[in-house]
Amino acid sequence: MAAGRRKIAVIGAGNVGATCAFVLAQMKVADIVLLDIFEGFAKGKALDMSQNSNVLNYDGTITGTADYNDIAGSDVIVVTSGFPRKPGMTREDLIGKNAEIISQVGAGIRDHAPDSTVIMVTNPLDLMTYHMQKVTGFPTNRVIGQAGVLDSARMAHFIALELDCAEEDISPMVLGGHGDTMVPLPRYTTVGGIPITQLIPEDRIEAISARTAGGGGEIVKLLERGSAFYAPGSAAAIMAESVLNDRRRVIPA
Repeated sequence: MAAGRRKIAVIGAGNVGATCAFVLAQMKVADIVLLDIFEGFAKGKALDMSQNSNVLNYDGTITGTADYNDIAGSDVIVVTSGFPRKPGMTREDLIGKNAEIISQVGAGIRDHAPDSTVIMVTNPLDLMTYHMQKVTGFPTNRVIGQAGVLDSARMAHFIALELDCAEEDISPMVLGGHGDTMVPLPRYTTVGGIPITQLIPEDRIEAISARTAGGGGEIVKLLERGSAFYAPGSAAAIMAESVLNDRRRVIPA
């Protein structure tokens, strides 16, 4: 780890965590620590990413570890640790298993990176974010759930399919909980500055909103084993970079 460089830690080296670390590496914003209870798993993925540095031209270090001492000095920590959903499961079915994991992770963050900002990805997201804040004792503005970015991205994709337009021209806005309690805001969701309420019939907006709410479950059903990871990992990376660089962006959370 180079002296004076900023640091982002990603806890959990599974698909979501590894994707997040990989996207962050390509952003060239900080050195990265990838931590997992299975040390070889974290080290192997970190080494694989590091060997890709020459191909994709990123210059930060990527370190795999199982030691919480290595997250000391982290500016931002992304937490992806936990069990994923399986077909037929709700996010709430994971409460018992994942709360225990977050208790351990939160204690490690509190003891080794007390000045960090934490971005939560672990499901059920809202409850695990609350639990992390209680375990660490951090101010509420330093423990953030990343669902809004992901849910908004999913909504943008479905809007693009509906209108056959470029996704980069869509500014989506989804707030609230991650799942059935999310609140899509059609009047504040625009395509080229035009609210989708002026472009899409109400019944189609309702269908898009419903598919957005069930977006994660749709992927779980298709995969059969595991859950989404490219979009969740990338969404967490976007948030981490925004916090790290104090971009003052308006991002759904």
